[in-house]
Amino acid sequence: MGTKAIEPQSIRNVTIIGDPDDTTRVVHGLFRRFAETGSGTAATVHWVTGHVDHTIRIAELSSHAPIAALERSIRVADGVIAVVNAAVQSAPRLETILRVADDHQVARLCLVTGLDHPAADFDRCVRTIADTHGAVPLTLQIPHGIGTEFEGVIDLVPMWALEPMAVEFYGSHWKVAEEWYRKLVATVMEQVAADSDDILGLREIPPEQLHDRVRCLTRIGDAAPILCDVTPWSDIAPLLDAIVRYLPSPMQVCQPEHALDY
Repeated sequence: MGTKAIEPQSIRNVTIIGDPDDTTRVVHGLFRRFAETGSGTAATVHWVTGHVDHTIRIAELSSHAPIAALERSIRVADGVIAVVNAAVQSAPRLETILRVADDHQVARLCLVTGLDHPAADFDRCVRTIADTHGAVPLTLQIPHGIGTEFEGVIDLVPMWALEPMAVEFYGSHWKVAEEWYRKLVATVMEQVAADSDDILGLREIPPEQLHDRVRCLTRIGDAAPILCDVTPWSDIAPLLDAIVRYLPSPMQVCQPEHALDY
């Protein structure tokens, strides 16, 4: 039987970095449900987004690793997912990861975990990412409730398609989602609504147009999309979609040190 050729543009090489407990939960969730090859802390996932087959190669790295090891791993990565625990008040290693990624212009996503913990603070996570020089945080998902009231996530980009039903389902959280959506659009489209009525125009922006702008800003290192981990529901499809949509293929990575280190 012949070997199937893989289109290089469809490949994503991703390193997931964070506290070992957090990254292990995320990575094992991916491996358990979707990995077809691999072992230990690395595996390959085949995923379809936009009717196109993609090959996602995932590696796991503890943020407790020596700084030199962290820097080298991030520097040669095509893309990084920084796992952020919403219940942890101070995360100096997270700041190190983001700064190293910024220094070497490595595209990164941030995945916020622990949102069901009583001490969870989503806004603090966003501020921490914003306060780290470099990429601007782009909040693509927000928690539906927090701590003991956590019920899942609200996906901001496609939420308007289900507006009548979603308004009723999310209740008071819908207004909060509108405000986050307004900030997202203002950042990626360089336009801001002057009053609440303008949201009627903002919601007509095609989702694919937003995806394209987020992808462009992420791949050049100017932005860091933020997603929410939905544990214990374990719906990791949005994370895989985000990896494919926003992180670069090896063909789109231009750092010369990649060629030197492999």
